[in-house]
Amino acid sequence: MSDSAARAGNRAERRAATRAANRAGILEAARRVAGREGAHGLSLRAVAAEAGYAPAAVYGYFDSRAELVLALAADDLGRLAKSMRETSSEGFAKAARRALSSVERNGALAAAAGSLEADGAGSEAERHFNGKLIAVLTALAEAAGRPVRAREEQADVVLTAAALAGLALLARAGRLKVLGFSEDELIERLDRRFASGL
Repeated sequence: MSDSAARAGNRAERRAATRAANRAGILEAARRVAGREGAHGLSLRAVAAEAGYAPAAVYGYFDSRAELVLALAADDLGRLAKSMRETSSEGFAKAARRALSSVERNGALAAAAGSLEADGAGSEAERHFNGKLIAVLTALAEAAGRPVRAREEQADVVLTAAALAGLALLARAGRLKVLGFSEDELIERLDRRFASGL
């Protein structure tokens, strides 16, 4: 390899590293904006201001608000899957509590639902989100000690995850307390149902 080729390779690596760091910084700025104003207040302009960029610069990383929300939600799902895998030996209830807590305090996952295409094909951001969603579902099944080889088993995991997402939304809105239920009570019940094969 010639010196000029090596230098060009090093420049390309530095550019890629800088771009990845800038993208991560934009996502963290988006997380701060969403934390302050909720996911509904998330706009590329607000995120650009928070990150210290011109709005046009953020468009170099995310084509739209929907793409930014999906990227933020995919990042959150990736963190959740990792956390659930690390504690999968502690059982379903522990993994379910982690999932519930993550969804409850994070509006990006709920906002992402409105950004997804109905047919599921969508953009690269959607494919990335879908991959992270599958990782969370797999981690949930592993925590429950349930293999997901067959379609019926996969359906059980999706139903359980949907129940957790619904619990998180009810808890976030304060409706569980109004209805007289605690998160722990419902997670324990879901654990018993999921462990018995629903």
